[in-house]
Amino acid sequence: MKDDLNNRDLYSGMIRLHILHHAEHEAIFGAGMAEELARHGYKISPGTLYPILHSLEKRGYLKSEEERSGRSVRRLYKITASGRRALKIAKLRVRELFGELIEGK
Repeated sequence: MKDDLNNRDLYSGMIRLHILHHAEHEAIFGAGMAEELARHGYKISPGTLYPILHSLEKRGYLKSEEERSGRSVRRLYKITASGRRALKIAKLRVRELFGELIEGK
């Protein structure tokens, strides 16, 4: 959607929540997360995604480690206890907002 480019700043929080949601269920990596986000309509470049992952790690919501597979190395991200707490609170706030936006409450 052309309009998505103009409203990218509105979606940045949702992208961060989406990342934390997936990291809560399993270790994630950049390329895999980009594919997952694309399935939900978020076309995000590596130049945008990796700084988001790094900022979530810097804030203590994610932790990362390198995983070697043959000659290639992949950085895996896992949610931290702080990230779980932040995601739990965010889910409550999203539910409240959803009620206002969709259900008219």
